[in-house]
Amino acid sequence: MRSWRRGMREMDLLLGPFAEAELPAMPPRERDAYAALLEENDQDLYAWVIAASGGGTGSPAPAEYAPLIDRIAAAAAARLAKS
Repeated sequence: MRSWRRGMREMDLLLGPFAEAELPAMPPRERDAYAALLEENDQDLYAWVIAASGGGTGSPAPAEYAPLIDRIAAAAAARLAKS
């Protein structure tokens, strides 16, 4: 799955580490949802993650992606907290 080199550096930094840490243990249904998520536009994905993290004024993620977007935002926040 294409989590790195998406064309928007911010998404590389959000999705790449998440995928490396989470994909190996993800059940097939969640992997399918993640694969579908990757088909979305990077600008939309970024806005959804920022909104889920409590920043920005972007619109929330569609319901089918909200649980994954919340996990991605939480993983990014945890990585930043360690820095």
